[in-house]
Amino acid sequence: MKPVVISGTGLFTPQYSISNDELVTAYNAYVELFNQDNAAAIAAGETTALEASSSGFIEKASGIKSRYVMEKEGILDPRRMTARIPERRDDELSLQAEMCVAAAREALERAGKQATDIDMVLVACSNMQRAYPAMAVEVQDALGIDGFGFDMNVACSSATFGIQTAVDAVRSGRARAVLMLNPEITSGHLNFRDRDSHFIFGDACTAVIVEAADTATSAHQWEILDSKLKTKFSNNIRNNFGFMNRFDEAGVGAPDKLFRQQGRKVFKEVCPMAAEMIADTVQNSGLQIADVSRYWLHQANLNMNLLIARTLLGRDAEPNEAPVILDTYANTSSAGSIIAFHKYQDDLPSGANGVICSFGAGYSIGCVVVRKK
Repeated sequence: MKPVVISGTGLFTPQYSISNDELVTAYNAYVELFNQDNAAAIAAGETTALEASSSGFIEKASGIKSRYVMEKEGILDPRRMTARIPERRDDELSLQAEMCVAAAREALERAGKQATDIDMVLVACSNMQRAYPAMAVEVQDALGIDGFGFDMNVACSSATFGIQTAVDAVRSGRARAVLMLNPEITSGHLNFRDRDSHFIFGDACTAVIVEAADTATSAHQWEILDSKLKTKFSNNIRNNFGFMNRFDEAGVGAPDKLFRQQGRKVFKEVCPMAAEMIADTVQNSGLQIADVSRYWLHQANLNMNLLIARTLLGRDAEPNEAPVILDTYANTSSAGSIIAFHKYQDDLPSGANGVICSFGAGYSIGCVVVRKK
């Protein structure tokens, strides 16, 4: 098969950050207001009083200490608890496209590429801000790329599925090079009034350039040795937001139209699936686990990553073997493993092997084995 490489990566980080303490202060203020407003119903047993949260609880449950968001004042307003982001006119660059363009420019620079070198743009993420036109086509236009683009959604695994789609396009000759983007405004689908999940997500956008090895010139090349994708239906992570919500009188503000999960079931079921898939993909690439220098795992939950690494290695991973970015970025859905890859790749020597792995709703799992050129 034609050798294909990742030749550049890029990252857009929002300017606003929310610490656990800030988030907890806002959430607990909401809890106090709710319990006061519903005191009679709570006393009568008709409504359950809400429980306060704490920074210690959040960090123990997830490993998250802070998160970046596109807007923070609205999120921290206990009477609103969602970002205030005005809708843009149709003739303005959309918010997700703006994030994509920023991440893409860094990826193009690292890859030593111009817009004219790209034939295909792929936007792969958990949530699109509109149904159409495709975000990828808008980004293509903004960057001046003469080719084609489309969107895809495999939830948290969108980036690894996107890399495989890009590889297939390059190997088939459909594209010389592919720009794959993951603009995640996950704060938009998060229920900040839910104690069990209000701390999980953050916003970011990543970019990856995939091209044939014989056209790559950058100093940041990673040959894609093998990859594997897998899906298995589960309702344990779900978000019912969609265009058919207007048929429902409950409206788009209903709790099931936001992110929800059965966290313990997800932990129990996904961790062994992810570890098994990584082991299989590494073996299929002709390597052993001992040959892998670094794991860029999906940044959803620190305890999940620790367990997956321990299952693979037979011991606790060293910090440099499975780097963590969710402590400051939180769960950025499809962008998480690529943020880790972007930030923790340049120190590895030529010939080093690594694994990019993401897992999430669906269930979906994507695994990519790479080697530094």
